[in-house]
Amino acid sequence: MTTCHIDHLTITAPTLEAGADYVCRALGVTPQRGGEHPRMGTHNLLLRLGDSLFLEVIAANPHAAKPARPRWFGLDALPPDAPPALATWVVRTPDIGASVSACPEAIGNIEPMSRGALNWQITIPADGTLPLNGIAPALIEWQAQVHPAAGLQDDGLSLARLELFHPEPERITRLLQSLSLEGPVTVSPLRGKHGACMVAHIHTPQGLRVL
Repeated sequence: MTTCHIDHLTITAPTLEAGADYVCRALGVTPQRGGEHPRMGTHNLLLRLGDSLFLEVIAANPHAAKPARPRWFGLDALPPDAPPALATWVVRTPDIGASVSACPEAIGNIEPMSRGALNWQITIPADGTLPLNGIAPALIEWQAQVHPAAGLQDDGLSLARLELFHPEPERITRLLQSLSLEGPVTVSPLRGKHGACMVAHIHTPQGLRVL
């Protein structure tokens, strides 16, 4: 069975500037420049959380042509005044085809993607929405020998744990078991008016911080 790992956490924002300010206030560190995603009309900022784990801030790129298809991570539905938020997460697999086949949930089609010299395959729903309100991760298979996080500046941050809250926790647990996921992830029931949410606990030089 293919073993998967947490690859990165994704913060969506109406602009990269708003996203960077949110991360700086929450974690005390400013993310560094990432690059552009030509197929999606987006760009990002990055923050290292380990040798093979990072935090991403992503937004629509105002200088890029609008893509013919919906942007990923629900960005087309994001209002201009929306607050930046931890919207979803991405899980790394050595065999994305096998992982998608084993997954009991519809998490999207396998799409080729690029950013500068980096290339990868990733699952993206055709309508650009976030599966299970972002609690279901996107799957990624990098086409690179060295993980991109290894080349990022090390600011002394690391992921302590990721908490997933959903009204159907057994459904999320079944999904993660199908991926043979390894990593500090917990699943808990969520009651009330919210459909789902996630909380990332991150070690920083100033102590444990939360997104």
